[in-house]
Amino acid sequence: MTQDYEQFVENVKRKTGIDLSLYKEAQMKRRLTSLYEKKGFRSFNEYFMALKENKSHLDEFLDRMTINVSEFYRNGKRWEVLEKKILPKLLAKNSRLKIWSAACSTGEEPYTIAMIMSKLQPLSQVQVLATDIDENVISRAKIGAYPERSLNEVPDDIKRKYFKQDGSLYYISDEIKKTVTFKKQNLLADPFAGPYDLIVCRNVLIYFTEEAKDILYKKFSNALKEDGIFFVGSTEQIFNPSLYGFDTEDTFFYRKK
Repeated sequence: MTQDYEQFVENVKRKTGIDLSLYKEAQMKRRLTSLYEKKGFRSFNEYFMALKENKSHLDEFLDRMTINVSEFYRNGKRWEVLEKKILPKLLAKNSRLKIWSAACSTGEEPYTIAMIMSKLQPLSQVQVLATDIDENVISRAKIGAYPERSLNEVPDDIKRKYFKQDGSLYYISDEIKKTVTFKKQNLLADPFAGPYDLIVCRNVLIYFTEEAKDILYKKFSNALKEDGIFFVGSTEQIFNPSLYGFDTEDTFFYRKK
């Protein structure tokens, strides 16, 4: 089983550029085993053959690998801190912020950023880059259609202003969509652009090994401007921020020194 998985990791890296060895092994193995068994495969080797030959298997594999649990304004109090404390400070220095939503999944996070920015400046001045490794979720993000449960934490005034209900789905407005540019990116393998004023990467780093996190914190730090802010998820506190050139600005917000 271990050898079978190791070979699978090598094959996947060659085919997709994704290095599964940088994800927590027990978690990833469990997730992928349940996926291939559901499909009737008996080993990682058999499963990889199917990934090579069948695009829908490959798409589903990528979808399962990128854990797409997302909602607007997730952990609302943190977004309040962003709106009331972090962004006004950044905007005092620069009215055209360079913002990146990394591992953006189906788009709830970058669209939340844009909606918050709309309270602080005209949308014509707002630009958010949103990246993810999974082309399927990027396609869904560009459509901008969401079930009601994704909007649980959206303030009522924002919901009325920027969403239109059609049947059981809520569609985000074109004016918010226009502020976000989506691109495919592998965080571990691809270089980062920048420098950014704000990088948001939430609820993703928990799936990586300590070694991979270390690499990513350094890359994120290097991609920020001096005094730029790195905003992480509520289970992703950085315990030695100074190792990466960060000071703690607020809980789950780090400022580049």
